[in-house]
Amino acid sequence: MNFKITHNCKTTRARVGELDTPHGTFETPVFMPVGTQGTVKAVSPEELKDVGVRIILGNTYHLYLRPGHEIVKKMGGLHQFMNWDRPILTDSGGFQVYSLAKLRAISEDGVTFQSHIDGSRHFIGPKEAIRIQHALGGDIIMAFDECAPFPADRDYIRKAVQLTSRWAEQCLEQDRGDGQALFGIVQGGVYSDLREQSARELVRMGFDGYALGGLSVGEDSETRDRVIRDTLPFLPEDKPVYLMGVGRPEDIVEAVAHGVDMFDCVMPTRNARNGTLFTQKGRLVIKNARYADDDRPIDEECQCYTCSHYSRAYLRHLYIANELLVYRLNSIHNIHYYTHLMDTIREAIINNGMDKFRENFYKRREDLE
Repeated sequence: MNFKITHNCKTTRARVGELDTPHGTFETPVFMPVGTQGTVKAVSPEELKDVGVRIILGNTYHLYLRPGHEIVKKMGGLHQFMNWDRPILTDSGGFQVYSLAKLRAISEDGVTFQSHIDGSRHFIGPKEAIRIQHALGGDIIMAFDECAPFPADRDYIRKAVQLTSRWAEQCLEQDRGDGQALFGIVQGGVYSDLREQSARELVRMGFDGYALGGLSVGEDSETRDRVIRDTLPFLPEDKPVYLMGVGRPEDIVEAVAHGVDMFDCVMPTRNARNGTLFTQKGRLVIKNARYADDDRPIDEECQCYTCSHYSRAYLRHLYIANELLVYRLNSIHNIHYYTHLMDTIREAIINNGMDKFRENFYKRREDLE
């Protein structure tokens, strides 16, 4: 993997970069739609390409449980299995074990847990996480970490940081596929000094990139912003930085200004299925009665397939009637919104206009609910 920075903002830490992978190059800052089980829900790979998606995320935990990483490997790897020929990042499964497993027991070797699907018992440690991701064939894979709960006391977080570092060393020792890049995950909860400790330890090990994990788990946005701001100076400027699971547009804008390069979140597609749509002026809840006879598109400035063909009134009708088509149309729009957001952010950085972009971004937002 090769990462190069092409533009630096003169007034913030924002930057534009290019990241080369075995399945193509993409520009950063970038947003990765989440393909939980080998699919970005309700949207085909062709539709993802049409809205400009360059890289997606696959969930190791879910694909390990169903259909199983060995089946995916037998079918030619995740790219071939789901007919996606652009880059894929696979997470390590650590967050899902923390958030979804019915029961879990953490040891020095890894985590024993019960499947959220059928209660069956499983074990994943750092060695297993890398082997699973090797089989899946992602372009970028993640080290196995302990995603600590929030809130948690300082002593618990300190021990989680130490365990994450020991696991990270074991991840680096495992065989990977040709060209597979491995990112380390910085932990430390809301404690800036523990974040610094985690970052320094991982940087000494020499990963291809670095992620900020253990955020967006219940902390307020001000605390999250502080943690990001305090941690990034301890990560190398010539490596990509990935903020895991943070997806509100305003949070992305601020994180980019601090120097973050990569983002993922289920928010675009989950909100789409729940009838919440993103626009240049804020969020629009399509089920509201005010849209029953509204012939305008979701966003009059949007050029996506949905906005080019369908009205708010029609989308509201589909949603109220529980028609499956609304999942697809809403998801296409929301993913396009995020892709366009990243495009405009990169353009602002290149033109030295990040401060003006942020000012206009907040000025235009209204409460449409």
